Amino acid sequence: MDLKVLKCGNCEELKLGVHGAALGIVALCGLYNAAAWLSRRERHLAVNAVLYTALTIWEQQHVSHHMAEMRHPQPRAVPQAEPAPLDAPEPEPIAA
Repeated sequence: MDLKVLKCGNCEELKLGVHGAALGIVALCGLYNAAAWLSRRERHLAVNAVLYTALTIWEQQHVSHHMAEMRHPQPRAVPQAEPAPLDAPEPEPIAA
């Protein structure tokens, strides 16, 4: 597949939005599971809180990456000017 969105430097605003939404969701889930574990002390809640914390860190890295890409966009390829023919006369200097 050759989709523009899959290439680095393209559609960064969209990618940032997706990872930002995921960051918000996993952070909220992590907070819920941590609060539930403090209340009920069930092992699966502790495991969930740890996993969601790891996912929060993972998504934060993605958000940072996409923000950096937006701040420093990749330079676009500039078409090269055609080289002068070898037998072309040299331009005359401008008198001051």
